[in-house]
Amino acid sequence: MSLGFTPSLSLSVNSWQGLLGELILLQEQLKQHEEEARRAAGNINTGNSQQKRKATDKEKVDQLQEELLQTQLKYQRILERLEKENKDLRKLLLQKDDKGIHQRKMKKSLIDMYSEVLDILSDYDANYNTQDHLPRVVVVGDQSAGKTSVLEMIAQARIFPRGSGEMMTRSPVKVTLSEGPHHVAVFKDSSREFDLSKESDLAALRDEIEVRMRKSVRNGQTVSPETISLSVKGPGIQRMVLVDLPGVISTVTSGMAPDTKETIFSISKAYMQNPNAIILCIQDGSVDAERSIVTDLVSQMDPQGRRTIFVLTKVDLAEKNVASPSRIQQIIEGKLFPMKALGYFAVVTGKGNTNESIDSIKDYEEEFFQGSSLLKKGMLKAHQVTTKNLSLAVSDCFWKMVRASVEQQADAFKATRFNLETEWKNNYPRLRELDRNELFEKAKNEILDEVISLTQVTPKHWEEILQKTLWERVSTHVIENIYLPAAQTMNSGTFNTTVDIKLKQWTDKQLPNKAVEVAWETLQQEFSRFMTEQKGKEHDDIFDKLKEAVKEESIKRHKWNEQAEDSLRVIQHNALEDRSISDKQQWDAAIHFMEDTLKSRLKDTESVIHDMVGPDWKERWFSWISRTPEQHTRNETKNELEKMLRVNEDHPAYLASDEVTTVRKNLEARAVEVDPVLIKDTWHQVYRRHFLKTALGHCNLCRRGFYYYQRHFVDSELECNDVVLFWRIQRMLGITANTLRQQLTNSEVRRLEKNVKEVLEDFAEDNDKKVNLLTGKRVQLAEDLKKVREIQEKLEAFIEALHQEK
Repeated sequence: MSLGFTPSLSLSVNSWQGLLGELILLQEQLKQHEEEARRAAGNINTGNSQQKRKATDKEKVDQLQEELLQTQLKYQRILERLEKENKDLRKLLLQKDDKGIHQRKMKKSLIDMYSEVLDILSDYDANYNTQDHLPRVVVVGDQSAGKTSVLEMIAQARIFPRGSGEMMTRSPVKVTLSEGPHHVAVFKDSSREFDLSKESDLAALRDEIEVRMRKSVRNGQTVSPETISLSVKGPGIQRMVLVDLPGVISTVTSGMAPDTKETIFSISKAYMQNPNAIILCIQDGSVDAERSIVTDLVSQMDPQGRRTIFVLTKVDLAEKNVASPSRIQQIIEGKLFPMKALGYFAVVTGKGNTNESIDSIKDYEEEFFQGSSLLKKGMLKAHQVTTKNLSLAVSDCFWKMVRASVEQQADAFKATRFNLETEWKNNYPRLRELDRNELFEKAKNEILDEVISLTQVTPKHWEEILQKTLWERVSTHVIENIYLPAAQTMNSGTFNTTVDIKLKQWTDKQLPNKAVEVAWETLQQEFSRFMTEQKGKEHDDIFDKLKEAVKEESIKRHKWNEQAEDSLRVIQHNALEDRSISDKQQWDAAIHFMEDTLKSRLKDTESVIHDMVGPDWKERWFSWISRTPEQHTRNETKNELEKMLRVNEDHPAYLASDEVTTVRKNLEARAVEVDPVLIKDTWHQVYRRHFLKTALGHCNLCRRGFYYYQRHFVDSELECNDVVLFWRIQRMLGITANTLRQQLTNSEVRRLEKNVKEVLEDFAEDNDKKVNLLTGKRVQLAEDLKKVREIQEKLEAFIEALHQEK
């Protein structure tokens, strides 16, 4: 009895419509990318003077071409899925009865069910060739002995690549034979049917087999253990599973890998040592029997001959050329070789012409044996000749072996399933048995939920973190390259002019780029936070590698809007040009901002000076530590410089040469030898501390200066231009943070979410990626359980169908 199933037509139609919608959308995107690429390419070719724009357009073309390629790949995948859905729909429509309501059940033949069992067993265990206990017919023989021709006669089609003396079978080919109304062939991993009644399809099939063989051979090898699976159906074909192996060789010739002989022996042994494999041993009758090496190999694998069928090929040439026909009789009676077999057959597989058809070979074989002297003299029996009798005998032996062994194998997998289920209950009693694909879908939903959380971040949070991070990145530049140089000028006019020049230079060259960098890093940090903050009570660490990979790949693919820097530059330039502080609250906020900044810088400077001069007297007294000679010299130099500053508190930042000489001589008078470079280096930090303390004092005075600033009073004591500078910087930071937040929430977060979806789609189609990212004992145990259950279910369904088979 055959296994049946009833697919849902409505589900298929809905799925088809959804895929069609995706396809239309992709077509529109494809046209858009092509049009943009053409426009960008046109821009490159116009105007030799616009070198900078040409470079930018070239980058845009490259980017568009990459996006076009990705869209085309998606377009192709959708097309393939549409074709599959369309094929299923056609199949469903053909299965409807006259009323168009009831759907007939699709039947699977017994041999197809058996072939599926073998395939799933091979997928379950990569080394299943050595552990397989289910029957199949293994075709072995010396190179050019005619084993492929024998298999073609059984399959009733010239399906294998042709060659003249060279090795053509480079990897095992599993052929599942079954009876059907049309003579067709289909690969296991393809839906294309080859019509074996058409010579063009036959040629295409042979080419495809040869291509697959050559692809399977890697790293300079000549043969490969990778199996090519093929099913052949046709009228009158005996049902069985055969495996054609590379021909056994005695010598490695030029062009072959050095280990080819050993590799072929290894592959052949792996298949033949299966205790339920039927060995079809092919011997060339046209050469001396002593030259064969395959019979010794078969004897090692099946010394009693309980599962071996011996086939003598090219009997027409043997009868014509062999001096003593009795040798042929000895071979067929099993008296010439020590090898034993269940049965012995003599066949003729044509005249050696590669263009012969199967029908002409059959006619030639029948004609030969009808006139054969070997049959007339009784040296051969009628039931021992022709490939037709051989095919019947092999099929009969195959199904006897299947019936005897399949139930035993089902019991073994039942025991394996019980052991795996017990292990799961002991180790993961509160978890569902999710295999790798199910885990991926669960992780995918979690990741998408976490990405959606990005859209729920409040504007206040975005702006606070953006403003804080941006100031951390640019504060050093503002203090060292803008504020300090300007503050060291002698009057407020020079201060303002210096500030304006440096602010414009900063805005034109560095600030917009730095702001975009900060925004991009902030988005990454928030994205990472949402991807990892689930690590609590409900966190499942089995998803960590996958989430990290999705995060990294999504960030890698994300590119910030190219116009962001240009728009920021204009906004920041306008913000920094404004000097009008409108109210006391803004004035106080600017003073507070300035005060915090100066205190932070003063603290850093104090730390540097402490490291330079070493521990003070309290640390030396209580901690019993002392200064190094260099620290002692630095401390003496510092003290001398501080005296100079106490005398002249308005001393400029630059230390004159005569002042350096004076300091050095004063120190030498106290027996302290010091280098001028060390004096200048120490002065830099001492003056910096003096300046920051002075600026903090001035900052405190300016708290009451808003009244004078608002009325433009000129008072040397309350010229608070530095407060205005910090207000301009603070205002620019706020406006920049607001602008970046708008870019994030209006555009970049959605684009990142789109990237995540695309990455997840790509990962879903990459099985190797899923295997690498979803690992661990729990995953493997769930995978094994799924496979073992599937194998057991298929075995039980096959056994049921086998028992009901007449």
